[in-house]
Amino acid sequence: MRVIVADCSAEYSGRLNASLPLAKRVLLIKADSSLLIFSELGSYKPLNWMTAPCTIREIDPAAKSAQHSRESVAGGAVDGDSATHSPESVAAGEPEKVLRVSADKGSDILEVTLQHIYSDQTYDLGEDPGLIKDGVEDHLQRYLAEQIERIGKGAKLVRREYPTAIGPVDIMAVNAEGEHVAVEIKRHGGIDGVEQLTRYCELLNRDPLLAPVHGIFAAQTITPQAQVLAKDRGFTCLILDYDDMKGTEDDSLRLF
Repeated sequence: MRVIVADCSAEYSGRLNASLPLAKRVLLIKADSSLLIFSELGSYKPLNWMTAPCTIREIDPAAKSAQHSRESVAGGAVDGDSATHSPESVAAGEPEKVLRVSADKGSDILEVTLQHIYSDQTYDLGEDPGLIKDGVEDHLQRYLAEQIERIGKGAKLVRREYPTAIGPVDIMAVNAEGEHVAVEIKRHGGIDGVEQLTRYCELLNRDPLLAPVHGIFAAQTITPQAQVLAKDRGFTCLILDYDDMKGTEDDSLRLF
């Protein structure tokens, strides 16, 4: 990872044209040649960027300036100096570096002019293990299967990922009365999740060996619209407190 702190300006051309005026910014250049430009304030997203696959080249500022001069003369400029240098560029002086990043697939080009470089460092970050997410649906499913009585006292687990012709049900269990219960688990429950549970229950209830099959829609949060629809379909909504399921809190279970 190469990290550059510099007074820089940038021009992007291709599918769209965009420019960044001269200011102090941070540039990140990754091993795949991706270049991202960040500012101190504002969004966490870069101000401009070019992602892989792309090719990055360092352009000699003097050679670039000479090329612009030739182009201006060829274009019929009367005064070479005034044609090739704006008052701002004359005041700023010759840039230290120019980075040109070209998309390998397409005509997009990001050109960054580094007027003054404060720091230019390269770091070997090694292999990254990737983001390990906590509280994803698989974790919720595992904890609920281990604590199946959260769906009701006397409940027993049949299995996780119960197979059906239209996909696996997250959890199949039986309640204290010996009736089957299909549980659909989401991190954030919406109407789509209720519709999914509806399809599972309609299919499972066609099997005389399983019917009646009740439905429970379980999630960390459930939208008001999903709660109304679930109730209309005869399902129970179960709010899952992930921290409590991990044993770090002792909040009471909410069923409604």
